[in-house]
Amino acid sequence: MPKLPVFSAKELIKILTRLGFKIYSQRGSHIKLRKKTIYGKETIVIPNHKVIRKGTLKNILNKINLSLGELLKLL
Repeated sequence: MPKLPVFSAKELIKILTRLGFKIYSQRGSHIKLRKKTIYGKETIVIPNHKVIRKGTLKNILNKINLSLGELLKLL
């Protein structure tokens, strides 16, 4: 398994918009992205930082059921 790359919030949002997420709202330094699914709405909160910590990135990937390999393909 490859190492987790370092992403900024801007780069991660660009990738997630390719997956169908749209910016829903922002409060302070947290950006909410939302995607409609057949089961309802899926919401992700991303900190608006220059460097997203690896644990935070892992949690975001787990929440949207995206593997690291699939994330790297979307780059």
